[in-house]
Amino acid sequence: MEDKESEKLAKSLLKKAMGYTVDEVVEEYVSDENEMKLVKKKVTTKHIPPDINAARALLEKCLDNDMDHLRDLSDAELDELRNKVLEEIKLKGGVK
Repeated sequence: MEDKESEKLAKSLLKKAMGYTVDEVVEEYVSDENEMKLVKKKVTTKHIPPDINAARALLEKCLDNDMDHLRDLSDAELDELRNKVLEEIKLKGGVK
């Protein structure tokens, strides 16, 4: 995999592991003779919660193939470890 693709994948994985917000836009149009006119636009901000499987994959990637002990951790233990790793990343200025 190319470096750009790998970096893009890592950023996407981090975003999914941490959770994110997204704006959902719904637009309503009406036909007025030969043109469509926008009559209603609704923007809703949704929060996508952190994903434990993405956190697990991120931790596995970050721990250089020394992951045998991760497979034995419960979801709660993985969640706690994810929070510690994310806090370290924030302290180093990697996530805003």
